[in-house]
Amino acid sequence: MAEFKQAPAGSSPLTHTTVWLENRFPTAFAAYKVHLSEYYAPKNFNAWYFFGSLALLVLVLQIVTGIFLVMHYKPDAAKAFESVEYIMRDVPWGWLVRYLHSTGASAFFIVVYLHMFRGMIYGSYRKPRELVWIFGVAIFLCLMAEGFFGYLLPWGQMSYWGAQVIINLFAAIPFIGPDLSLLIRGDFVVGDATLNRFFAFHVIAVPLALIGLVVAHLLALHDVGSNNPDGIEIKATTDERGVPLDGIPFHPYLTVHDLIGVGVFLMVFAAIVFFAPEMGGYFLEYNNFIPADPLKTPLHIAPVWYFTPFYSMLRAVTDDMVNVLVGLVGVAGVLAFLLGGFKGIWKWLPLGAAVVLALLLKTFEAKFWGVVVMGVAVMILFGLPWFDRSPVKSIRYRPSWNKLLYAIFVVVFIVLGYLGMKPPSIVGTLLSQGGTLFYFGFFLLMPWWSRIGEFKPVPDRVTFHPH
Repeated sequence: MAEFKQAPAGSSPLTHTTVWLENRFPTAFAAYKVHLSEYYAPKNFNAWYFFGSLALLVLVLQIVTGIFLVMHYKPDAAKAFESVEYIMRDVPWGWLVRYLHSTGASAFFIVVYLHMFRGMIYGSYRKPRELVWIFGVAIFLCLMAEGFFGYLLPWGQMSYWGAQVIINLFAAIPFIGPDLSLLIRGDFVVGDATLNRFFAFHVIAVPLALIGLVVAHLLALHDVGSNNPDGIEIKATTDERGVPLDGIPFHPYLTVHDLIGVGVFLMVFAAIVFFAPEMGGYFLEYNNFIPADPLKTPLHIAPVWYFTPFYSMLRAVTDDMVNVLVGLVGVAGVLAFLLGGFKGIWKWLPLGAAVVLALLLKTFEAKFWGVVVMGVAVMILFGLPWFDRSPVKSIRYRPSWNKLLYAIFVVVFIVLGYLGMKPPSIVGTLLSQGGTLFYFGFFLLMPWWSRIGEFKPVPDRVTFHPH
């Protein structure tokens, strides 16, 4: 047994208490040193690095408010809507807890989208942080599942019909689709069995997976170290003690730094919760204040805003779009045949693959390929560490036109999200199709375009201006 530490004579009660705890729980104090006081992060963090800590803050907020909501919510198709109204009207401060939770859901996606975009522009997915990025995308997938399952629970009109539409999409999968959609619903229609399943997933299963992935994400990050706006590995330059010269202890320096972001975020968040919790129908749709009615379909059914970019991609896949994709596959196969550099019999491989893929595209209906496109649009993010072949990590040292390309990507993603909220139209469909092609082209052509242009020299040390 290790010898117990002793507090110096004349120490304060707080010091004695700290020493007492450290003797009996040394693992916690070791973790504190590894992940906070002796975890050296780059000193040139900027405002983009607020969003990781904000995501953790919102996760805690959602868990705490969710616990209080579960105390009064009833996962019963006959009582679910009434229980939400009871929380809003009769439970002391119930309206505040409900609005904190509903606004927190949108806030969670906002900070996660910004957090992921920061990782994209600064190359935080590049070696040696591939696993950190993979865990992050897995968190994003869990977050989407959590949002989808929770969306049904208020049992309003849009909740009910939104779930009906999304679940029916699974029926488009060949062979297993009908059975899969039946398994998800738990019945032949969205009803009490569906509500109970979604409640169990939303309250127990997905949060457990989400918390585990967040822990893995943070552990993997602290093992390899944080990236920075310059994309420079600070561990490459250390002093005689092995401490990075461009690093500072995360606590207290960066915890105080993050408090600035937390303060600004909470002011904006509180303003929305108290003055515009529905946010014009984007955070809470007005149809969701009407009890679910299986006999009355809303004029326009759309998922909540954070799903709409991917929903827009799903709707973009029409029969005409499939024909365009067949043509693109054919062109890609011919170019790979002529310019791919394959030898011997392997030279015919790209053409053969193109023919097989074209036949598959024409074999199954467009609705199925829409579901595939929607799923692949998220899954393609896992491949980002291997798509990017740029000799530098950070966008600061890439060609100037790269910044324009990323700006167009953001605009396209926002436009897709807007179109996903609106009823289908000819112009909207054409814009969605163009946006979908750009979205996939951005990633699939990245091995080519990320190497083009004149790159700026990367400094040996991080660039830092005290403020």
